Amino acid sequence: MAVNIYIIWSAFEVYTFNNIVLIVEERQKDDDRHFLELMASESFNNSSDTERSRRKGREMLVFSFAAIVTATNDFSNENKLGQGGFGPVYKGKLSDEREIAIKRLSRTSGQGLLEFKNELILIAKLQHTNLVRVLGCCIHGEEKMLIYEYMPNKSLDFFLFDETRKVLLDWPQRWNIVDGIAQGLLYLHKYSRMRVIHRDLKASNVLLDESMNPKISDFGLARIFKQDETEAITKRVVGT
Repeated sequence: MAVNIYIIWSAFEVYTFNNIVLIVEERQKDDDRHFLELMASESFNNSSDTERSRRKGREMLVFSFAAIVTATNDFSNENKLGQGGFGPVYKGKLSDEREIAIKRLSRTSGQGLLEFKNELILIAKLQHTNLVRVLGCCIHGEEKMLIYEYMPNKSLDFFLFDETRKVLLDWPQRWNIVDGIAQGLLYLHKYSRMRVIHRDLKASNVLLDESMNPKISDFGLARIFKQDETEAITKRVVGT
């Protein structure tokens, strides 16, 4: 009978997730171990910069850092879409010509690693036309990035708070946006598999697709309730 022998030094620890063995340096932060567990879960597939990345159902992709660097032209200023409290957002194009948006978590961000993981897990389980799709993530050393579907019309605040652009939103269009946001919230609160309270809903977290349809984004601060729960007490201050 064949016997597998593993020699492990004290400076390393071994973790097994879904039959995948990961050797982790002992000095690595606990948060990074959570990400290794997340990457090894059945919800994620690896994606390289040389392969066409295809979504299978609601599976998430782990993108290579090289693929993201190539897609954003090394995070060039020309591809920068904006800056939030979490860090910058960049536009990118994959090798299969798909356009994506990359949210790069800043090391000084108020949005921590817990929120990053929370958004990945949450959005993978939610499906609605008025919720933005997160395609996957990229984890490379201290770099943590979320990969979204690209929204060509940016966010709602881009139009609302600009004197020139806000006139482009006529009343039928505004009604459509309000209705779409309400439909997304109704799904989160009542019809999704788990009751979700967003806790950071604002114009900058409502993205607009090519047809100006709204999609709620940024679930890092969201709270999950049990189906029979209607209230909770929290000591943590969240949101803007």
